[in-house]
Amino acid sequence: MPDLTRRRLLATAATLPTLGAALSTVPAGVPSAMAAPAQSAAASPAPVPADLAPRERLRMNDGWRFHLGHAADPLQDFGFGADRSTYAKSGDLSAPVAKADFDDKDWAAVTLPHDWAVDLPFAQARLPGKEAAEAMAYQGFKPLGRQFPETSVGWYRRTFTLPASDAGRRLSLEFDGVARNCLVVLNGFIVATNESGYAPFRVDITDFANIGGANTLVIRVDATLGEAWSYEGAGLYRPVWLVKTAPAHVPQWGTFVRSTVTPGGADLTITTELANEGPAADLTVRSTVLDPDGKAAVQLDAPPVALGAWETGAVTQAVPLPAPALWSLEAPKLYTLVTEVSVGGAVVDRYHTSFGIRTLRFDANEGFFLNGRPVKVKGTCNHQDHAGVGFAVPDRLHAYRVERLKEMGANAWRTTHHPPAPALLDACDRLGILVMEETRQMSSNPEGMSQLERMVRRDRNRPSVFLWSIGNEEIHRGTEQGARIAASMKRAVYRLDGTRPITEAFNGKFGQGASPVLDVMGFNYYLDEIDAFHARFPNQPMIGTETASTVCTRGVYAHDDARHYVPAYDTEYPKWASTAEQWWTFYDSRPFLSGGFAWTGFDYRGEPTPFIDWPNTVSNFGILDLCGFPKDNYHYYRAWWRPDQPHLHLFPHWTWPGREGQDIAVWCHSNLDAVELFVNGRSLGRKDVTRNRHLEWTVPYQPGAIEAHGYKDGRRVLTQRQETAGPAHALTLSADRVKLLADGDDVAVLSASVVDAKGRLVPDADHLVTFTIASLEGGGARLLGVGNGDPTSLEPDHAPYRKAFKGLCGAIVQTGKQAGTVRVTAKAEGLKAATVELSLEKAAPVASVGPA
Repeated sequence: MPDLTRRRLLATAATLPTLGAALSTVPAGVPSAMAAPAQSAAASPAPVPADLAPRERLRMNDGWRFHLGHAADPLQDFGFGADRSTYAKSGDLSAPVAKADFDDKDWAAVTLPHDWAVDLPFAQARLPGKEAAEAMAYQGFKPLGRQFPETSVGWYRRTFTLPASDAGRRLSLEFDGVARNCLVVLNGFIVATNESGYAPFRVDITDFANIGGANTLVIRVDATLGEAWSYEGAGLYRPVWLVKTAPAHVPQWGTFVRSTVTPGGADLTITTELANEGPAADLTVRSTVLDPDGKAAVQLDAPPVALGAWETGAVTQAVPLPAPALWSLEAPKLYTLVTEVSVGGAVVDRYHTSFGIRTLRFDANEGFFLNGRPVKVKGTCNHQDHAGVGFAVPDRLHAYRVERLKEMGANAWRTTHHPPAPALLDACDRLGILVMEETRQMSSNPEGMSQLERMVRRDRNRPSVFLWSIGNEEIHRGTEQGARIAASMKRAVYRLDGTRPITEAFNGKFGQGASPVLDVMGFNYYLDEIDAFHARFPNQPMIGTETASTVCTRGVYAHDDARHYVPAYDTEYPKWASTAEQWWTFYDSRPFLSGGFAWTGFDYRGEPTPFIDWPNTVSNFGILDLCGFPKDNYHYYRAWWRPDQPHLHLFPHWTWPGREGQDIAVWCHSNLDAVELFVNGRSLGRKDVTRNRHLEWTVPYQPGAIEAHGYKDGRRVLTQRQETAGPAHALTLSADRVKLLADGDDVAVLSASVVDAKGRLVPDADHLVTFTIASLEGGGARLLGVGNGDPTSLEPDHAPYRKAFKGLCGAIVQTGKQAGTVRVTAKAEGLKAATVELSLEKAAPVASVGPA
């Protein structure tokens, strides 16, 4: 493929999809003669059958058994490695655990996604010294790693039956993510290993399967070595799938839709890869594009492609699409490509691909453009970690997290520092959130390139993905080796995609090493070097790949070193970082900056800052805490990232017993013209609001109330009041959604508050709250997990109780498969209980694999 220079890719008026259409549409290694000749477009698109047969993709989340092994003791690791001849026979794992008759009745029954690390007890370092202690802190004080070999290995087992009708089909397992190094064993045969905790992978099991009988699947996961300096879970923390296809089929991630927006519509270029893992055959491809309403917009039939036994090929189809609905932040319209592969006139495979049509452009002086309109990137960096579940985040909870940040005004999400769960990207596609997707390993070695290719191939059809990131703060970023590695990775991305630019997150050494290789220069912090870089490299677009790193603890308004809490005013940050106000004011005032990603949207386990010692298990970086409760900085972003929506937020609370007469810093985040503050009815004056800034008063405390009046065009339009709370009297309980699907996966996120007799939050309440679920009208649900946002809490995530922190705690309820109603009750000693009812609606059956 000819090199695409940065000037050609970014500085021209042409859109990225236009350039992508010029790339080779035949995958590397496929003879060009296998590309289909010109195809015909059907005059009237035929309807597409609703069912997905004959391909089956079956979920394997149920029916698992789990037990801890032992990384350093073969006898306690179910015999794995006890004998040096473990691998003596071809692919046969001799350990007893792999045998079909192994007795696992004492193993725990678990459902995926599953993270065994979140249930381990918190522990301090076993080894002496600062390095060992910091290693534990960075992992959230969970006992994983070489210091804790007995809890660093986990075994999963399950059985399943393959019907006799599967004879002649191709069978594979697809793993969305396993943390971390895993060994996959089917019927005693080692069928795969995978060393990435984040990259998806596929295993062909056709040769090893028992067709018409029982199959034993065993997975050994070794989390001794990690890939991050923060908590990253352990185990099968993402879904597993069983896929059945005909010998002639579309391989995994085998379709790619490029679009070029034109004055009269859009030109689509569809590449379909084909695999023929059977006798020689003529394969015919029909491509039907469904519009956002599900109606067939265009249909293409390609001439037959002759593939010999075990050959691969590809077809390329091009078609204009009149008046397309563009994917945008405000209206994220999605199309669906339905690919049908036929042999002898019979459809043998049907493959669905979601995609969007939009244009991207980065300009070195004017920033980022989406569909020709300038867009300032208002993003957050995020890990896959949430209170109550650890890394085992259900699909709906991914969507909930995206929704919370979109409500704040965020329009972008950086996946740090790894390929994310497909459900996360589904939510961003559907909700209109841009994604900067990042590979875990910045290396051009075979493993690094494999992880990069899997990420790009999986997600290159997603309209939300607008940047590929090839690394974060890599040691070799500013070296000649770093430049060569980046160039190799860039060539791979262009070969696989070619419609999006690449970036890398640099923390220093800007302009050196890999910098000139990048299409968009990524800045982590270093505000004082940005203007100078732009002056030296005026033709290179720029984006803030990591900014802010403000630290604050929800509900805390004074330093508390003894308890490891940081005040929630926008004032505290590590030496390399800045406040929310500082970074956003800086970026918003410079048109050449495309925007940036604040560190971080949510708190996450590990990397505790500024306190790195016991018992601080969670970072303080989040704009929201680990449960999703907003901190006060949330309202700074809410004011300035949604300027068209009037906003007024007054803080702190006004309950300070024992501090009568002492000065309290009172802040206000607002995007109105002016705000007037009242204390017990007495005005302290009106102050004008400066763009991207906060307002502040110093007020001697006296019980009663403070009240802010917000003015727009001289009229009072918003009022917010903080009153002195009385003694704790009751609990309140609310849910993000009260109508759920009874599909066994859907979740509701519950918030419990401790309030006084007038319903005011008691800001220092720490009552122990217990959650119970009662079935009404046949509904079924379970309490999945709990949390409270306290960065020093050592309470279990999977428990029916949690102490309130600063008056709040939360719970996650997951539905069963029985429709009806459930009532969730929150109780605490001495307080009036609260309830919420959840309606569980009947859901369509989910295609899944049952037990043997």
